[in-house]
Amino acid sequence: MTYRHNWGENRVYFQDEQGHLASFPAEWTNIAPADPFVLISAGRSVFRFQDLLELAHLVQGLRKGRSR
Repeated sequence: MTYRHNWGENRVYFQDEQGHLASFPAEWTNIAPADPFVLISAGRSVFRFQDLLELAHLVQGLRKGRSR
């Protein structure tokens, strides 16, 4: 198993049962360090502030597109 930063994210690489190279985001495993937000929020919030801002911008853009 190998841990690398690729495609803009940290990924874990491994060989599957057939010997093919496969990978998935390191955040899906316990190999990556815990996200500071998750530690501090202690389960009280499902969303990060930045994610909510991006969602708000997306919804605002969709509303503008629908009103035309």
